[in-house]
Amino acid sequence: MASKKGNRIVIKLKSTESGHTYTTEKNRRNDPSRLELRRYDPYVRRHVVYRETK
Repeated sequence: MASKKGNRIVIKLKSTESGHTYTTEKNRRNDPSRLELRRYDPYVRRHVVYRETK
């Protein structure tokens, strides 16, 4: 049997200030474009913008 492609996929969020990354999941139906979130960056010790990478 062929498996159906799910709506939730694992993505990586990379910091715009340093090389730190987070991994999370997103629903590709609700968020078809790339995500941008403000998260805490432990390298620079403050909140910065994280962008989705492939």
